[in-house]
Amino acid sequence: MARRIVIIGSGAAGLTAASAARKKDKDARITVITEDEHIAYSSCAIPWVLEGVSEWKDIIMHDPAFYKKERDIDVLIGTRAESVDGAAKKVIAGGKEYIYDSLVIATGGTVFVPPVPGKDLKNVFVVRTIRDGMAIEKAMKDSESAVICGAGVIGLEMAVAMRNMGLKVTVIEMMGQVIPRIADPDMAAPVQKHLEDRGVRFVLNAPVQGVNGTDKVEGVTAAGKDYECDMVVFATGVRANLEIPRMLGLDIGQLGAVTVSPSMQPYVRGRLQKDIFLAGDLIQCQSAPGNGPTMSQLGSSAVRQGAVAGTNAAGGNETLGPVCSPWISRIGELEIGGTGLSHSLAEWYGIRSIEGKASGSTRARYHPGGKALTVKISADASSHRIIGAQVLSGENANGRVNWLTDIIARGETVEGLLSYAENAYCPPTSMVKDVVLSAAEDLRDKFTKVI
Repeated sequence: MARRIVIIGSGAAGLTAASAARKKDKDARITVITEDEHIAYSSCAIPWVLEGVSEWKDIIMHDPAFYKKERDIDVLIGTRAESVDGAAKKVIAGGKEYIYDSLVIATGGTVFVPPVPGKDLKNVFVVRTIRDGMAIEKAMKDSESAVICGAGVIGLEMAVAMRNMGLKVTVIEMMGQVIPRIADPDMAAPVQKHLEDRGVRFVLNAPVQGVNGTDKVEGVTAAGKDYECDMVVFATGVRANLEIPRMLGLDIGQLGAVTVSPSMQPYVRGRLQKDIFLAGDLIQCQSAPGNGPTMSQLGSSAVRQGAVAGTNAAGGNETLGPVCSPWISRIGELEIGGTGLSHSLAEWYGIRSIEGKASGSTRARYHPGGKALTVKISADASSHRIIGAQVLSGENANGRVNWLTDIIARGETVEGLLSYAENAYCPPTSMVKDVVLSAAEDLRDKFTKVI
């Protein structure tokens, strides 16, 4: 009898899992169950649609008909998985019963909205789905001002989009810097200045205490002060959706997400569950530089995890190693990205770090059009192992982040890196010695001084 694979969730992890399962087992009966009415789209693209760079139809890659015709995968949209019985190996969704041999849970996460008064008022939004984006788009047409709660990369991308569409924008952040936790203050400050120069107002060290208004939003209170606005967007981080994992009694880790093995299988009281697989924003995995648990709530991570989960659900034997969680964002005319551990994350893992930093240009200094480029690299003060890096530039940050991710994943020391590292050179594309290597040299010199 054909293997029956049920996948709950249609985001990057869920649909990648479905396609990977089909590739592994051409005869399997694969069913994807999702509450969303849109599938196979990039939620990361929502700010650029709101800004008019793209359209909603452009960011949707496929529909259920495509998956049925091209991959023989049944996708049930607008359907909620009401219950899951691990003993009977069945899912109840939309009032119907689906028996499985393998179950993939890819239900992602939900934007965390602080439990403050007024959060349910009209014109209070989150940014997660196309439906969220369309609602924000509609409200923007009748609004003059917006408050964005949260100065992470999504909050800043939304700030740019709304400012470029003519709204007055205030960003409120409870921490003392933008892009907290994953970016160091000295790398994040230029991004804040870049947006301030474009008219975005920032209020830092200000926890949101309430959303004001009677029926519709009129303002936000943060750190005892009121800020008037016509709409509010919460971009305050994502929490794992744990409803189904809790139905199954799966072990939840210290970061509030499901603990999984390298094969993407969960545990129940420490015992591996052979027929269940998870992927995406609801799991915690292992940090390569931190040697401990981490969350990697990124689209690129979801695709990697989904491929392993789907392949193994179809009888495969793949694994996912520890992660560096490289990230990047285009904010206005700046690109900022990072990989591995920031200074604050290194402290969280109990690692004392030393940083090296260098600035230069994305092109030869004499070649026109070059953009300012700053690279920061950090290493374990004891082992000299490179544990993190951040890149700030006007262009081409992505390739450098990827280069540094490979270095960190391999556990390279700064001395080891400089013993073999090379960079391609052409005046329109780079300096003769890349700024990455200059930052590594600065780091090595600091170690020499410490010794």
